[in-house]
Amino acid sequence: MPSKVSCLYILTVVCWASALWYLSLSRPTSTYVGHISLPIRKTVKAAKNTTFSNIRTRPLNAHAYDFVINEPDKCKDAAPFLVVLISTTHKEFDARQAIRETWGDESAFTDLRILIIFLLGRNTEPVLNQMVEQESQIFHDIVVEDFIDSYHNLTLKTIMGMRWVATFCPKAQYVMKTDTDVFVNMDNLIYKLLKPSAKPRKRYFTGSVIHGGPIRDMRNKWYMSRDLYPENKYPPFCSGTGYVFSSDMAELIFKTSQHTRLLHLEDVYVGLCLRKLGIHPFQNTGFNHWKMAYSLCRYRRVITVHQISPDEMHRIWNDMFSKKHLKC
Repeated sequence: MPSKVSCLYILTVVCWASALWYLSLSRPTSTYVGHISLPIRKTVKAAKNTTFSNIRTRPLNAHAYDFVINEPDKCKDAAPFLVVLISTTHKEFDARQAIRETWGDESAFTDLRILIIFLLGRNTEPVLNQMVEQESQIFHDIVVEDFIDSYHNLTLKTIMGMRWVATFCPKAQYVMKTDTDVFVNMDNLIYKLLKPSAKPRKRYFTGSVIHGGPIRDMRNKWYMSRDLYPENKYPPFCSGTGYVFSSDMAELIFKTSQHTRLLHLEDVYVGLCLRKLGIHPFQNTGFNHWKMAYSLCRYRRVITVHQISPDEMHRIWNDMFSKKHLKC
């Protein structure tokens, strides 16, 4: 007989397919003009954390959003070595499942505790919110706050992840932030970069460090207006496709964000918070933020590769796993 989880998973896949078919036939999404009312489980508010109470000035960004889906007990029994925060969107079920079945399999490292958390806001399509709710009931790896999920709210999504770690998992040793279209070489990340046998770092932040300035062309995806950011250069920042930091940084960045004007470019924004904290991100060439043609030996040398589809994720993982005995 198939297990209860297997049946639920099959049901979820069928429901996702039905939901996407329905959305493809429905009219275009209208502009959001109010609160979305959904039959989802009771809102779970963040536990009070006294470490946030020493801010005496009025915050610019209170981040006063409720968790509508939460996993507050993930770190209750034991502190993980690594928490991976993955920015995703509602329709990316296949990408999330590919991660769960490949590099994000939490059971793959028997000697270390690894947690995978997918980050989402609220969608303007009620059916997608309902499907994510059902998915979370099966996998218990999704966290959602009640802001609207959109490209311009990616910064809120990242800050939500920082808040979650600081509130519910402060004793984790390290945190990674990445996206659903990124392949992560977990062996290199854990054993070559973070080194579980070494003394845990503090005030540590690393990734693919970018030195650049704002793009003023309004047609560009990364356009930044002078009103929003008048300076001609950004502080050094790590590409949002993948960066790693010691867990103490989650609280520091979250607290700093409350007094830092929001920008829609989340990786630039985190760089602004780091500058305020006097912390310089370390460059690591293993974090690759572009598409890279697959080669077993090439992928063995990196930590991240961007723009990987769910099918590619499986092929790369299966090839690397089955050829572990081969030398480059």
